[in-house]
Amino acid sequence: MRRLLPFPFLTLCLFVMWILLTGFSPGHVLLGGLVAALVSRAMLALKPEDTGFRPGLAVLRLVALVSADIVRSNIAVARIVLFPRGERKSGFLHLPVDLRNPHALAALAIIITATPGTLWVQHDASRHVILIHVLDLVDEEQWIQLIKDRYERLLMEIFE
Repeated sequence: MRRLLPFPFLTLCLFVMWILLTGFSPGHVLLGGLVAALVSRAMLALKPEDTGFRPGLAVLRLVALVSADIVRSNIAVARIVLFPRGERKSGFLHLPVDLRNPHALAALAIIITATPGTLWVQHDASRHVILIHVLDLVDEEQWIQLIKDRYERLLMEIFE
C-alpha cells in the first residue's frame, strides 16, 4: 500500500480539498482521487525529509494556546490603536532560541507573525537568534520568557 500511495495523509487531504472545492459527484470523486494519487506519487521526486513531528496532546495544547493568544492580542492591539494613551514604545528584541528543527522554527515564525502586535523579522541561524518586532514593547525580558515558555517549549516537545 505504501508503494501505491507513499503519502496517504497528503492523498486524503488533497482528495477532501478537491471534493470541497468542486462538489460531490461521481466524476469529481473519480478525478479527485486520481489527482490526489498522482500528486502523492509526484512527491516522491521531491524526497521530503522527515519533519520529526510527533502528534500528541502537546499539539492540542499549542493550538488552544495560540488561538487564545491571537484573540487576546487582537483585543490589545485594537485598544492601542483605537484608544492611544501616552507614548507607546515599539521596538525589536533579540530572542535566543533552542529550536534547531527547521519545521519547528517555521511553526514558531507563523505563530509569532499571526499574533497581532508581533512580527518575525529575521533568523540568524549561526547565532540561533530571532529578531522580532513588538508593537508594545514594555519589558524585553518578559517577552523573551513568554515566547520561550509558551511556544518554544511546546514546539520542542512536538518536533524534537
